[in-house]
Amino acid sequence: MYTGECIFCRIASGKAGTQLLYEDEDAVAFKDINPQAPFHILVIPKKHFENLKAVDDERLMGHLFTVASSVARELGISDFRTVINTGPKSGQTVYHLHIHLLGGRYMMWPPG
Repeated sequence: MYTGECIFCRIASGKAGTQLLYEDEDAVAFKDINPQAPFHILVIPKKHFENLKAVDDERLMGHLFTVASSVARELGISDFRTVINTGPKSGQTVYHLHIHLLGGRYMMWPPG
């Protein structure tokens, strides 16, 4: 189990004082502090995984996407994009697996 000082681990454990939009035994969701869309929510597992390459739990990944969909419904976001950055060249800046849930504006393609 990861025991380092990770900001998302602190948020997931309640030690950072972040307002959570969703919480259960496996995951939390909260607003991104640097939003890239009118709605920019992060969905993270409570267990630390550095990124998508480190995950070996299919049930957890399915659950994270179910949480993202549920949060979108709760917030009234009908159209949205989910993004997982893996590694520095993809734009990952916090090394704790997280799903970006982006909505509330038109999303361009290609995204990068």
